[in-house]
Amino acid sequence: MVLLIDFDGEGTRLSDAQACIPPALKNRVFIIGALTRPEGLRAQLGPYETIGLALARDCRENTNVTWGSDLLRHNETELRRLRQHVLPILFARPA
Repeated sequence: MVLLIDFDGEGTRLSDAQACIPPALKNRVFIIGALTRPEGLRAQLGPYETIGLALARDCRENTNVTWGSDLLRHNETELRRLRQHVLPILFARPA
């Protein structure tokens, strides 16, 4: 499960959200989001659909072009976990 939240510039928002996840599910829940409000992300990177496609491309190609944005780079730890667990499923290379 991927939880998309607004961090609203709050340094404890991730740990607060993680504390609400039952221990048995922690390894299967990923929490990502814009550092401030999503409107700032849209103003910086364009329409949400464009952002989503660029983030998916970064995941597929194992790059950080969009994920490296100052409003998204705080997701690095969760993104690393997400890529490790989900990349082989979503972006499996044909044999």
